[in-house]
Amino acid sequence: MKIPLNNLSPHLFWDVDMNNLDFEKSKKLIIQRVLDYGLIDDWQIIFKTYGIGEIAKTAVSLRDLDIKSASFISVLSKIPLEQFLCYTSKRSSPELNQAESLSGEKFIKRGPDFFHTL
Repeated sequence: MKIPLNNLSPHLFWDVDMNNLDFEKSKKLIIQRVLDYGLIDDWQIIFKTYGIGEIAKTAVSLRDLDIKSASFISVLSKIPLEQFLCYTSKRSSPELNQAESLSGEKFIKRGPDFFHTL
């Protein structure tokens, strides 16, 4: 079942011309934007269009997918989170414990979202 792209929230594609998007050719972009920034109506559209299997298959390969979106799809599809590229990539790897601010200050992670200056 194909639903016109103009039924998706326009804020998802503020940086691209929606007239140039195609549900098949732009599948990765559409799925990632809806999972990370979409509304429930957007989710329902991609669910009806692609199905959970195709959404999960695509989400697994997205390096920049938000970890919360990956967790959501992991639960729905029963695919272990460890198989998602966004989880295993350096950016969201759990073993990264240090961060550096723009000013060059070093921080060390001391809990889920709490950093201390070194």
